[in-house]
Amino acid sequence: MTMPMRQSLRIGRYLLAQRLRGREKFPLLVELEPLFACNLQCAGCGKIQHPADELRRRMPVEQAVAAMEECGAPMVSIAGGEPLMHPEIDRMVDELVRRKIYVFLCTNALLVRKWWDRFDFRPSRYFAFAVHIDGLRERHDASVDHDGGFDEAVAAVRFLQAQGFRVTTNTTFFTSDSPQNVIDVLDFLNDDLHVDQMMVSPAYAYEKAPDQDHFLGVTQTRELFRKAFANGNRARWRLNHSPLFLDFLEGKVDFPCTAWGIPSYSLFGWQRPCYLMSDGYAATYQELVEETDWDSYGRGRDPRCANCMAHCGYEPTAVLATMGSLRQSLRAIAGD
Repeated sequence: MTMPMRQSLRIGRYLLAQRLRGREKFPLLVELEPLFACNLQCAGCGKIQHPADELRRRMPVEQAVAAMEECGAPMVSIAGGEPLMHPEIDRMVDELVRRKIYVFLCTNALLVRKWWDRFDFRPSRYFAFAVHIDGLRERHDASVDHDGGFDEAVAAVRFLQAQGFRVTTNTTFFTSDSPQNVIDVLDFLNDDLHVDQMMVSPAYAYEKAPDQDHFLGVTQTRELFRKAFANGNRARWRLNHSPLFLDFLEGKVDFPCTAWGIPSYSLFGWQRPCYLMSDGYAATYQELVEETDWDSYGRGRDPRCANCMAHCGYEPTAVLATMGSLRQSLRAIAGD
């Protein structure tokens, strides 16, 4: 894992504080959705299938900040929709950074250069852009259904790097991807584009996604990543995941889902049980934790969870397992 040392220490202190307070459930990172609108219609995404009046809504900055202060999470991933379509996204980022919350702004990057003069983003060790890149040119453009999307995303990454910003990426893989596809895109991001960190994710089967035919199952996911991570690739790439989560993707270990560790807060409130499923909403994080039947979710419990190996459910489990083991903590520090 290539998390900066200052951030690693901050997260370590936070986790230790939760343990000393005896808290069993607490947020590690919040998936914040201040809008659902997007400028793309990706085949594997179900987030834009809201009615038109919901797609026009924008979360007030004060509401977003209040949610983060309420739950106390040290990190936030601002998603959507496309967050750059929010008219006050730069002020939202600034308010969260002022509170020393680590902010990852997720974007398809098509509006970065086009709308740059509208924004007042400033480089900070607490702030990084997280650009979504789903493969090399042909594969990415097909995934987002937009010709030229890959070239513009790459140009935006280089533009942001030149402005002094930290840039990370997030790449989702489907049944149409081979281990070589994984290797090719991560080699490019790591060695040619030189992004700071990379996240990978097996596609989750959104019920409302237009394309229902290419979501990975558990066996397929393990085979894909086991082959892609071979020959030293895993150690060489700057992957933004704990070693145990990468072990999980390869099928070397298995974990239960701890969706309360990366909860989702949107225009509707705190989403039950996670960012990927919607079984109602809670008004507060405490209500989400205390009134959600967590034991009814996960593989073997809810059929919707059968093929899920998503970061939002299993990375928190891996992080907690790491904290509970000296050996795994040393692995994480070494980036093994």
